[in-house]
Amino acid sequence: MGLFQMVDLYFLGQLGPEALAAAGATNQTLRQIIFLLILGLMTATQMFVARSVGEGRIDRAEHFAGQTLLLGILIWLVVTALGLFAGRTLVGLIAVDPEVIELGAAYVRIAFPFLATAIFAQLAAAVLGGAGDTTTPMIASFVQTPLALLGEWCFGFGHLGAPALGIVGIALGTGLGGIAGSVVLLSALFRGRSRVHLRLHHLRPDPETIAILLKSSWQPALHMLARSTIVVFFMFLAGRLGGEVQAAYTIGLRIEMLPIMIAFPIANACATMVGQNLGAGSLDRAWSAIRVAFAVELAVMWPVALTIFLFRHTLVSFFTEDPEVARLAAEFLVYSSIVLTFYGLYFASFRALQAAGDMRTPMLISISVAAGLGIPLALFLTQSTEYGATGMWIANLAYGLVNALLMIAWLATGRWARPHAKTSTTLPS
Repeated sequence: MGLFQMVDLYFLGQLGPEALAAAGATNQTLRQIIFLLILGLMTATQMFVARSVGEGRIDRAEHFAGQTLLLGILIWLVVTALGLFAGRTLVGLIAVDPEVIELGAAYVRIAFPFLATAIFAQLAAAVLGGAGDTTTPMIASFVQTPLALLGEWCFGFGHLGAPALGIVGIALGTGLGGIAGSVVLLSALFRGRSRVHLRLHHLRPDPETIAILLKSSWQPALHMLARSTIVVFFMFLAGRLGGEVQAAYTIGLRIEMLPIMIAFPIANACATMVGQNLGAGSLDRAWSAIRVAFAVELAVMWPVALTIFLFRHTLVSFFTEDPEVARLAAEFLVYSSIVLTFYGLYFASFRALQAAGDMRTPMLISISVAAGLGIPLALFLTQSTEYGATGMWIANLAYGLVNALLMIAWLATGRWARPHAKTSTTLPS
């Protein structure tokens, strides 16, 4: 997926700064808001499936998985209606430039109906991950990525006899690749090639189970809302500072996503191991999984963050030829690379907490830091000082560091583990 993000960004860059800004106003904002619902549901599903598998209750895991996919269908229907009938209005909430709004609206009309592929892929990956299968989601990404990029290349620029549709072709290519990835994941679940084997009767609505999933989903969804709110708000500020700033922020976010896409699967694996071990009644092994995840995250993220810092100008040059956009994007990466050194530990911390059933604390930390620090600081630095776009980068750094350090500190207290202790409340040092 990291390869896809980079090549997709390159294709958008070839279409011009307006296309970059339009994609930023949709993918990095509107699409992320929608995926808050999915991420919350993914978190709850992975927790319930992992616990059930750890307890040896595969039937319960399958039942939760089926109800999750049913909710995914309902979310997709709502998203499709928004994309088809309210696309221009939604993009207009983020962007100001009329050309950016026009391109963004066209992009949304194609991209949102195709979000079904991403929704089902993410939910199926959460089920498989909770069951301990990380191989099938990887295979699905290997199938999806080249097909999506080929589709973008063909339909975006008119190759191999396809029409040149510009940014609409980019959305179409992404959707076609997503279909292939979703088929791989869903077939693994419905054809019995996973520990969790879904059948049609698992999709029969069960109001009680759906209520349990929704009750456990809203807190992790609000937790992710904090980060998405920061991104949406910064994209809004960037639009007010000019199209070049908005394009630069889009490039910076996409490059930042590459190490995040490496860190998050490690954190998800940690969550699965924590959930399964707690389900099996082994708190010590849950702690061991966290320590191993921390070591792996540090070993991976620090070199990646250093590489981004040292080669930021080279990286940015792949995606834009506009000197001002390139300068601003490279400046963003200076601050982003600092945050990335802590992000691996941050992801492992909050995913471990969520797997242990502590949904509330990660939510409260992230919302408090976003509302109390990130947004007010960005407003002050961009509106009341001469920092301009640099003020946004500084505010993003402050938000990211404080959020990560507080999350790591709460995990280290061990209070989340006390409900799972069998005979003693003594915690490992």
